[in-house]
Amino acid sequence: MTLLRVVHVVPSLAWEDGGPSAAALGMVSALAEAGVAVTLLTTDAGAGPGALPISEAVSLHTFRCWPSQRYKFSPDLLRWMARHAGAYDVAHIHALFSPVSTAAAWIARQQGLPYVLRPLGTLDPADLQKKHWLKLRYGRWLEAPNLANAAAIHFTSEPEAAIAHRFGVATRDVVLPLGVSLPSAPPDSDEADLRAQWGLSSDCPIVLFLGRFDRKKGIELLMAALEQLQAEGVAFHWILAGANPYDPAYEKAVGDRLRRSPLQGQTIQPGFVTGALKASVLGMADVSVLPSAAENFGIAVAEAMLASIPVVISEGVQIHLAVQSAGAGWVVPRQVDALTDCLRQVLQNPAERHRRGQAAQQLAAREYAWGAIAPQLIALYQQILASA
Repeated sequence: MTLLRVVHVVPSLAWEDGGPSAAALGMVSALAEAGVAVTLLTTDAGAGPGALPISEAVSLHTFRCWPSQRYKFSPDLLRWMARHAGAYDVAHIHALFSPVSTAAAWIARQQGLPYVLRPLGTLDPADLQKKHWLKLRYGRWLEAPNLANAAAIHFTSEPEAAIAHRFGVATRDVVLPLGVSLPSAPPDSDEADLRAQWGLSSDCPIVLFLGRFDRKKGIELLMAALEQLQAEGVAFHWILAGANPYDPAYEKAVGDRLRRSPLQGQTIQPGFVTGALKASVLGMADVSVLPSAAENFGIAVAEAMLASIPVVISEGVQIHLAVQSAGAGWVVPRQVDALTDCLRQVLQNPAERHRRGQAAQQLAAREYAWGAIAPQLIALYQQILASA
C-alpha cells in the first residue's frame, strides 16, 4: 500500500492562539501515528508550541514571519510549499482570512495539489461582521476561488456547516469533529499537594473555566452567575484557567473585575495551564463551564468531557446538540439568571454530576478522541485522491 503523504499548513502554533493550534498539533500527531507521512508548515508567530505535544514522526517546518509576527505571513513558507507541493498527495490548510493560508491554497491550486480547507469558524456570519467590508472584499476576491476549488471544506460540526457563508460559490463540504487527548495524569499525591497549596477542600465542588480569555467566551457572564450563587451561600471554588497575551487590555479587565468581586477569595487563577498542571486541574474539577457566544467546535469542552467532567455550555458552542443528546452536561441560554439556576442545581447534586460526567467521557471517547478521528481523516484523503 502506497504511503499517504499529506502537508498541513497552519498560520501559528502558539499556545496563545488556543484551540486552532492545539487541534492542528493533535491532528498531525494522530495522522503520523496512524501511518501517514505528515509535514506541518507554520510560522514563528507567538510563543510557539511550547509544551503542546507533537509526535516526533511529524516533519515540522517553522518559517520566519515577515514583515512582522502580527500578520503571521511568511514568504519563505510559501516558497517552500511551491517547491515541494509535488511531493504530496493532499494539502490540509487551516484558517481562512489569514494571508499565509490564503496564499497556500492558491499555490495548491496552481500546482494541481488537492487541498482541504478548515475555516476555523471564520465563515460564521457573526464572525464576518467584524471588519465587515474588508472581509467581504477579501472573501469575494481571494477566498471565494479557494473555496470553490477545494477538494473539501472541513467543518467540525453540523451547525458550523449549516450557517457558513460561502460568498456565492458551491463547496464540497465534509463534517468531521476535532479530537482531543489528555495530558498524563500526575500522581495523586501531586494533586493533593496542589489542592492544599491552593486551599481547595475536597468536599467543596470546583467550577472550572478553561480556555483562552476572549470577549466572546462569557467569562463576565459566568462571574456574575457565580456571584449570585455565592450571595445565596452555595459552596464552590472557581478555577479560572487561561490567558490572552494578544489582548492584554481584556485580560487586565478580567483581572480588575475579579479583584473587585467577592469571588476573589475563592477563585484560583493559574494562568495558561498545560502538561501535569492541566491534568491536575482537570482531575480536580467537578463541572466545566463555557457560556460562549460562538465556538465552531469547543476544544476545552471536549477535553473536559474526556476527563469525565460534565459541562455547562451555551448554544453558541456548536457541539451542544451532541452534549444534550448524550446527557453529557447542560445547555443553557446566555443569560445570568438561566446560568445561575443551572449551576445551582449542578453544584447541589453530586450524583447527577457523576452520571453526566460518565456520559461525557463515553461521548468524548467515542466521538472526539484523536484515535477515532484519524481514520476518518485518512478515509477523506483517500476519497479525494480517488476522485482526482
